[in-house]
Amino acid sequence: MEFGLSQEQTMLQDSLTRFLGDSGSLARARVFNANNEGRAPDVLAGLAELGVTGLIIPEEHGGVGLGLLDAALVSEVLGRHVTPAPFIGSSVLAPLALMRAGSAGQQAVWLPKLASGAAVAGVALSEATGARENAGVTASGGRLSGRALFVIDFEADVYVVADKAGGLHLVAADAKGLTRTRLPTIDTTRPVGELNFDNVEAEPLAAAADSAAVVRFLIDTGRVMYAADTLGAASAMIDQAVAYAKERKQFERAIATFQAVKHMCAEMAAALEPCRSLVWYAGHALESLPAEASVTACHAKAHTSEVGTRVAKTATEVHGGMGFTDLVGLHYWFKRIGLNRQMLGGPEAVREDAARLQALAA
Repeated sequence: MEFGLSQEQTMLQDSLTRFLGDSGSLARARVFNANNEGRAPDVLAGLAELGVTGLIIPEEHGGVGLGLLDAALVSEVLGRHVTPAPFIGSSVLAPLALMRAGSAGQQAVWLPKLASGAAVAGVALSEATGARENAGVTASGGRLSGRALFVIDFEADVYVVADKAGGLHLVAADAKGLTRTRLPTIDTTRPVGELNFDNVEAEPLAAAADSAAVVRFLIDTGRVMYAADTLGAASAMIDQAVAYAKERKQFERAIATFQAVKHMCAEMAAALEPCRSLVWYAGHALESLPAEASVTACHAKAHTSEVGTRVAKTATEVHGGMGFTDLVGLHYWFKRIGLNRQMLGGPEAVREDAARLQALAA
């Protein structure tokens, strides 16, 4: 039994780290933010060349054919480098929806485009995890009406949309009657938005016997991916805090020699490290332990969200006043962790979901 990553998985993370490091991830995130970009085509092209955009897509459709644990490992690296590129929606959830609920024709049309990076897919699932007032999508006669909020990978060519009854639909970004509005959030590295449907033509994903079960699986997978992204972002903040503490001097001593600062750094590392095995196990369970997948996804998302928030706060405190400046740029990781915490359910809502799954709550 293996309790660590395989050599191939380590190589996957290393190659992606080299690419993102060479491309200057923080500098690219700054430019992305300043120009209010939607996709960062140069980063997307590099990810496509590495096979990231087609990571879980079968080889017969132009993908790499890896698993969801591998996708979680990629999400961790992307979070570590605050990468301004679509992944969770376009490269994980949308392909999964097509693979599990799409027809052979739908798969033949869209999977190769997604694998090559020629198309980006957004995913509207938020209402399936907790609908806001006046939100939700209804389907009738091959058309959609209603409102979907916090769409993942919003700047897209096509959308996978969940309706109130648990059905899934494909909607072209330029469909007549569809209004798209980008929503302002604290994280400027990954656009999210709102879709308003006014009797919009949609293509049902109807190949699955139980599309509601597919929606549930997409939510579980998305939660694991967001937890992995938070894990990577929090790891980066700890490393930056430790490096700063070694360099910053007070009273002619590096602040890393002060016991209080040592304790802050040690407590961050001690809190975050168990999240790594929790996220890895949740990624493994998605495909290998289906009976445990939903509960472990909930635990990974809820716990990593709370630990990540605490790490973000403490790492900023280690930097003192510099931690709040754009010069250091810690706020990019801080805000990314904040958005990850709320997407597809905050810790309180996700723990309530886990309680229901285990019959501990009505």
